[in-house]
Amino acid sequence: MRVVFMGTPDFAAICLKGLLNADFIDVIGVVTQPDRARGRGYKVTYSPVKKVALEANLPVYQPENVNDSEFVDKLEGMNLDAIVVVAYGQLLKERLLNLTPYGCINVHASLLPKYRGAGPIHRVIINGETKTGITTMYMDKGWDTGDMILQKEVEIGSEMTVGELHDILAELGSEVLVETLRQIKNGTAPRIPQQHEKATYAPKIKKEDGEIDWNQPARKIYNLVRGMDPWPGAYTWYKGEIFKIWKTRIEENLTGGIPGQVMDVDLKKGILVQTKEGGLWLTEVQSANSRRMDVGAFLNGHNVKKGEVFGNAK
Repeated sequence: MRVVFMGTPDFAAICLKGLLNADFIDVIGVVTQPDRARGRGYKVTYSPVKKVALEANLPVYQPENVNDSEFVDKLEGMNLDAIVVVAYGQLLKERLLNLTPYGCINVHASLLPKYRGAGPIHRVIINGETKTGITTMYMDKGWDTGDMILQKEVEIGSEMTVGELHDILAELGSEVLVETLRQIKNGTAPRIPQQHEKATYAPKIKKEDGEIDWNQPARKIYNLVRGMDPWPGAYTWYKGEIFKIWKTRIEENLTGGIPGQVMDVDLKKGILVQTKEGGLWLTEVQSANSRRMDVGAFLNGHNVKKGEVFGNAK
């Protein structure tokens, strides 16, 4: 089965590795986003998918616009059976979608039609979901609206972070993708229309989405912290600077303070903060210009006092 793979981040790179290990799949080339200058030194970096492709000696294509007619002509000349798309980052237009006999096959990290969009892994944890999964589908002109092929479900642990869930789903996505292509090749793949009226959406996560609102219940903030680890990190404000919070523990039924107020400070337990409903022990934190650390280590160098209030920006 001759395919071109389109993808960019780590999630996609793991799926590409799965295709390279499948004996019935011949990856003819890899399409990824152009190299970008990143970081303080504006050093040009490759996407994770490009790194995997180069290690496998595969041709790499990095068009600014994947729908450019000359580039689509090039793909058309490759005699492809299918195009596989995983977190690529550009919307494919009709000519590309219809270019191959089997069309464009996509891996999405949610149980569609729920959590369509670019941020499904973060959003399921932020929203306190207990399950999610992988969906493969035939792509159409919409964002994550195509007919489904296979779905596989996973449970979300109550302490699981978005980083941990990402890695589980990437491995699962790789497995489900290979099985999807096997069924397509064998003519046994189902085609299941989505129930569009049940769709929900998962917008791309931005750094500012990590700001904690202490006027929310403790459980909601606890989920936000999990859903922002390792990127972009949940944060509040302390003494005019950003203060990141990496791990918390819920203290049920805490009352008596205003939201954001420090109610207790304990080297072993952490910093107890009042929320709208209940409290949160902060157990792993990161102050400005520092590294993330156990709260005991932080308190050895910082004098946090009862009655102080988190969340007063500037």
